[in-house]
Amino acid sequence: MGHIAAIGEPLRILGLASAGVLLRPAEGPDAARDAWRDLPPDVDLVLLTPDAAGALGPEAVDGQEPLVAVMPP
Repeated sequence: MGHIAAIGEPLRILGLASAGVLLRPAEGPDAARDAWRDLPPDVDLVLLTPDAAGALGPEAVDGQEPLVAVMPP
């Protein structure tokens, strides 16, 4: 079984650590793109904050792998 990661503003994703989610804090578009690019290969699900999803663009959200979900605003 793969892992779950979260990319986005630290305050929005911090609480997910208690569920074992791999946190990739990203303040700003460049940091979000860097976090996406540096995800380990065993991540199967990525949770994105709306700002991180906007920085990554629709191709990240619409891709096949990993599965991506965008958090509500």
